[in-house]
Amino acid sequence: MVDSAVDDTAAGTPHPTVPLTPMTVPAHEAEARSRSFHDVMARRRTVRDYSTRPIPDGVVEWAVRTANTAPSGAHVQPWRFVVITDPERKRALREAAEAEEREFYAHRASEEWLAALAPIGTDWRKPFLEDAPAVIVVFEVHKGPHSPRPYYTKESVGIAVGLLLATLHQAGLATLTHTPSPMRFLNEVCERPSEERAAYVIPVGYPADGARVPDLRRKELDDVLVRL
Repeated sequence: MVDSAVDDTAAGTPHPTVPLTPMTVPAHEAEARSRSFHDVMARRRTVRDYSTRPIPDGVVEWAVRTANTAPSGAHVQPWRFVVITDPERKRALREAAEAEEREFYAHRASEEWLAALAPIGTDWRKPFLEDAPAVIVVFEVHKGPHSPRPYYTKESVGIAVGLLLATLHQAGLATLTHTPSPMRFLNEVCERPSEERAAYVIPVGYPADGARVPDLRRKELDDVLVRL
């Protein structure tokens, strides 16, 4: 049974509310569930080499649905997810992104920044934008003719993208968060209006056979958790 909205005007609240229906997890299972989710997510890696194997129907759509459940400032939900699968469109995306990346690696990036990137092995070449079966371009939606003013836009979109990546990983797919700078070329490639500003470019698919990733380690709990 789904509870309907209730008009709370008489109780002094000018907007309707509905009863909360929280997940009920027995206390003795809470840690085990948390650990199980961690163990799955700890295997997530950023992947740059993709197979042409198609993505199962519905997976990307459910991932976007999940991202759309994220909290957002004033519940404005200031995000747009553009899913690109057309080969010609992906080729145009790659060509435009690589043009910006050549400038970044040759002129914009500091020596310190380039040194930080060295262990990851990145350069201006972005074949994954064309090889991956799908590329999701995530836009922040700012105030425009058909969109209200957003609040805490970057924070809201960042949380939504986290849920998107987690869902795709749970489905056995690999992803990468690519952030070319500047990103205005993406409005043209994706045919989006000026009030939408690209924030992330996310290739999605299965890793290529023999794909390798950098030998990196995540920080230990004591390095990231502070108890007060």
